[in-house]
Amino acid sequence: MTSVDSHQQAAVLISEVGPRDGLQSVDATMPTADKLRWIDALHAAGLGEIEVASFVPARLLPQMADAAEVVRHATMLPGLTVMALVPNRRGAEAALAAGAHKLTMPVSASRAHSLANVRRTPEEMVEEVRAIAALRDGHAPEVRLEAGISTAFGCTLQGRVDEDEVIRLAVQCAEAGAQEVGLSDTVGYANPAQVRRLFRRLRSELGERAGAAHMHNTRGLGLANCLAAFEEGVTTFDASLGGLGGCPYAPGASGNVVTEDLVFMFESMGVPTGIDLEALIAARGPLMQGLPGEPVYGMTPEAGLPKGFAPTAH
Repeated sequence: MTSVDSHQQAAVLISEVGPRDGLQSVDATMPTADKLRWIDALHAAGLGEIEVASFVPARLLPQMADAAEVVRHATMLPGLTVMALVPNRRGAEAALAAGAHKLTMPVSASRAHSLANVRRTPEEMVEEVRAIAALRDGHAPEVRLEAGISTAFGCTLQGRVDEDEVIRLAVQCAEAGAQEVGLSDTVGYANPAQVRRLFRRLRSELGERAGAAHMHNTRGLGLANCLAAFEEGVTTFDASLGGLGGCPYAPGASGNVVTEDLVFMFESMGVPTGIDLEALIAARGPLMQGLPGEPVYGMTPEAGLPKGFAPTAH
């Protein structure tokens, strides 16, 4: 669905999750008009996929009360794949009605986190994937369905998460109808050796259905873990502008990988992202205007681009 010319040459897909993951993790609620300006700026920078909202009850996440309006606006931006998080069938129905191009479902490998996050066991979430896949097949077969295995590398509530269980759950999600299954370091426990091992197993089991790496920078290893995943063949990476976000149901889970730093890493390696770094850094403006006083992170925006830096051709 990502049809903009600049993205056809991209070797990696950077999936921006700030408008969903970032905004639902901060206390303040960004006004809708500011959200739309921010999403427009991200799109103008060349991002081809943006997770713009989650369809959950407004009483639980008032930051997402305008999800349908945000999705409808984003679908008017040419060449953009508009993604929405849906925890259950009701959320999926609302996201499909709003016109989302891609649905992503959180399926936690940690039983404790799953019950805290979505009030269901991992097994019940696999059945929810199956129900949403059937709904999608019947109403909007062109919409893609992704499952993200959260807490795949460890959990602040449970501690260690068994790697065999992570892979078993990923395979079950694919069998239930998810077209992509990614792995998420929800709480920032992962290290590069672990990332290599798990993504190698995931790709061995699922092949082309092995999906995105969603890394957090909680302990400073976000970029190192993304590079480890890339070297195992992963080509889709979630990131958040300014490093905004975490998980409200996972204590201590701060800091998504900073989009600006991730794009700089790949572009400086000669790996095309299709993203204009200067325009991407400029997209911090609407974010900061919409959330005044909220800290934003990123080494590249603070240091600036190196002298003579030449990005890959867009």
